[in-house]
Amino acid sequence: MQHKYVKSIFLGYVILILIGAILLSLPICHIGELAFIDALFTSASATCVTGLIVTSTSENFTFLGEFIILTLIQMGGIGYMSLVIIFFLFIRQSLNIDKKRAMKQSLDLPTLHVKSFLKKILLFVLFIELVGAIILTIQFLKKFEFLDALWFGIFHSISAFNNAGFSLFTDSLMSYQSDTISLLTIGFLVILGGLGYFVLIEIYENRKFSKRFSIHTRIMLYGTIILIVSGMVLFLSIEWNNSKTFGNLSFYEKILNAFFLSINFRTSGFNSIDIGALKDSSLFFSTLFMMIGGGQGSTAGGMKITTVAILIITVIYILKDSNQEPSIFKRTIEQKVINKALAIIIFSSFLVLCITLILVETQNLPFVKILFEVVSAFGTVGVSTGNGDILSFSQQFDTFGKSLIIILMIAGRLGVFAFGIILLGKAKTKHFKYPKGRIII
Repeated sequence: MQHKYVKSIFLGYVILILIGAILLSLPICHIGELAFIDALFTSASATCVTGLIVTSTSENFTFLGEFIILTLIQMGGIGYMSLVIIFFLFIRQSLNIDKKRAMKQSLDLPTLHVKSFLKKILLFVLFIELVGAIILTIQFLKKFEFLDALWFGIFHSISAFNNAGFSLFTDSLMSYQSDTISLLTIGFLVILGGLGYFVLIEIYENRKFSKRFSIHTRIMLYGTIILIVSGMVLFLSIEWNNSKTFGNLSFYEKILNAFFLSINFRTSGFNSIDIGALKDSSLFFSTLFMMIGGGQGSTAGGMKITTVAILIITVIYILKDSNQEPSIFKRTIEQKVINKALAIIIFSSFLVLCITLILVETQNLPFVKILFEVVSAFGTVGVSTGNGDILSFSQQFDTFGKSLIIILMIAGRLGVFAFGIILLGKAKTKHFKYPKGRIII
């Protein structure tokens, strides 16, 4: 990973967020008063596809403001570097090696063949979002006029696939908790976006030959299924009799909403039940799912499924005192990959704990709710215990607190490893090695 490409991507996101905040601050984009820090927070949340809100998307923004938010979500989800490359392709200008490497870094591409890969990504994104928009529009027509239903369908489809969690309904999707088609459509859009572009393209190209799937794709598929099922079991066991969440739902509705909740707790911010009414045990365990997140090169944040999977496999091999190197699917895991996974997990945990500690001391608010909000921001998830009304818990933070959440959202979208390089810089290459020292652990 070259430092200059990471730095250029970071600066690009910062500039995009600032432009978005300035546009949202214009009188024609919002209704009533809007502090610049709230416009900046909204822009960062949209660009980083998080979904935390400190001002109501539907009540405090005009149609133009909503359109700007949706544009930021799409740009943040695909990656602004993708749009740069699209521009160069549109004007038929060849890409130099620097542009290709920046694109590869932005989307975590496996190769430098960015032109063909980007075309496939755009086709997948447009097709999936179009199908989602059509289905949701049909569902929303039951309650709204055609133009409103169409806009709501387009907005929620793009927001779901990009794992943003922004909704134009003040209660998110709580009024649709018994609507199977709406919840499953948004749920599967979130899943597809969280798998990652590389995985989606590989599944399509090898749909008749599943044995050809790469190790990355296999880990992502198995990991996603395990996390969704385990999340469902966990939330059902804890919340089954909670009258404020699952208690008053039918058996089928409990299963449906547990499925939806498990999906959104890892990568997106939609909710069909009152998150603030969840038991503390549910909130605590959900932070683990949010920290894990989705796939590398996807619209989701977090430490990534593959990162956690690699470290779990390594720990098992170490505890078993195996004479073999850690492996999965009959392939050895490289030591440098293990080192990177360890660095990501340690740095992520340290960053989350530090920000949580600072906010607890400066905001004078409950620890569990602050921890939940911090992890949600870092994982670019967007679920929140709420401010007692329709906004996220972050709404209760002062300017300093909101600024820290903005930094966390950028770190989560940029990637932990890349953000670490921004903070620490890249080490100079040394052409010698120190002798090994014996350390007892």
